[in-house]
Amino acid sequence: MEFNELEERMEKTISVLQESLAEIRAGRANPAILNKISVDYYGVPTPINQVAGISVPEARLIVIQPWDASILKEIEKAILASDIGLNPNNDGKVIRLAFPELTEERRKELVKDIKKIGEDSKISIRSIRRDGIDEAKSMQKESLITEDDLKRAEEQIQKLTDKKIEEIDSIIDKKESEIMSV
Repeated sequence: MEFNELEERMEKTISVLQESLAEIRAGRANPAILNKISVDYYGVPTPINQVAGISVPEARLIVIQPWDASILKEIEKAILASDIGLNPNNDGKVIRLAFPELTEERRKELVKDIKKIGEDSKISIRSIRRDGIDEAKSMQKESLITEDDLKRAEEQIQKLTDKKIEEIDSIIDKKESEIMSV
């Protein structure tokens, strides 16, 4: 029974959760929201962070300074075409993204989205648990492990699952309080 493999899969689920939450705009400037935006750079879709320097000089401002000034318009187009909901301000040298203050309604909407993402992650963790228990049961049917070993394996898998679900809850709670307190 490979517990390390199950734990790795659960860790991967949690890291995907953290990446998803990093891309949620919480009213503060976070360069991670640009991660999924690609720019057409000489015919090749290229992530913004590979064609420009990205900095956060203030809590509500991201500055994007392209290394090649000719790509400024392409970056602006890519940001407008994305679904991040920000309007780029291009001054000919850099692009500024100003983050507006979040309304109470928008915060509640974001919290709902965060809870849904968290629930999806928990479902993934439980699915991994089910796969592990099914594998242990099939090993017991093939007489590779005893019934006692099966019980121990199920208990270990359940403990690991509980630990990872607690971790997800903690991550979600932290992100929720971050959004509600901005």
